[in-house]
Amino acid sequence: MERAQRRRMESALDEIEFLALSQNRVDALRYLAERPHSRRELVERTGASQPTMGRILSDFEDRSWLVREDGAYRATVTGELVSRGFDDLVDILDTDAKLRPVVEWLPTDAITFDLEHLTEATITTPSQVRPNAPVKRAVTLLSEAEDVRIFSYAFNEQNLDIVRERTAAGDQRFEGVFSSAAIDALAHDSQLREQLRDLLDADAAAVRITDEPIPMAATIADTTVHLFLRDDNGILQASIDVTEPEVLAWADELFERYWEAAEPLDLDRL
Repeated sequence: MERAQRRRMESALDEIEFLALSQNRVDALRYLAERPHSRRELVERTGASQPTMGRILSDFEDRSWLVREDGAYRATVTGELVSRGFDDLVDILDTDAKLRPVVEWLPTDAITFDLEHLTEATITTPSQVRPNAPVKRAVTLLSEAEDVRIFSYAFNEQNLDIVRERTAAGDQRFEGVFSSAAIDALAHDSQLREQLRDLLDADAAAVRITDEPIPMAATIADTTVHLFLRDDNGILQASIDVTEPEVLAWADELFERYWEAAEPLDLDRL
């Protein structure tokens, strides 16, 4: 069985290599999977020469990836399958390359969506000239959003200030669920404690507190999900934000779970 599996794997890798070594092959198969094309149309769309396109079409025909009908070529069902699968593989590898620098800090234990939904994510990392870049990214999102929900083990001063100002002005609706440690840390600073009191006084703001561990710092700003990524020592390494519906649904569900289990923050605690 292992020998047969190895042969199938080698055969599949050969076909992947066949496509991967020629962008013209990849493009031609994708175009044929979309709709029938004449040879001239494929030459024009790919930029390949007539002889090159002839060889490509012949190779595809040998693999039963296309058929010729009424002077045009169209992909067979297996040709469509191969094209779709190859595109999926490219997307997966593209996502891997994008996430590779930050994957060790992703809250993978809590993530239930497919990581392919992070392909279009914005990743922000600190640099020598912008050491606070991830925090500034979060501040930008908070400054523009009309509806904000946060569940987190921390509530930093900049985020608190933005949310307080915008809710007081009626420009934002805010709901937050924080760990007890996060609120206690604010309460020990007189200035931050007063800012938190001001936030609680706003009609458009509600804050709850929980003793349950919250393993991440997540913000839902309208339809954007933003995560701070910290290492095991709690040092901020990056942030990632994405607008994919599947990621938003995941964040919505987590927020609701924490919200329902938490208790409203009592001013007396401050």
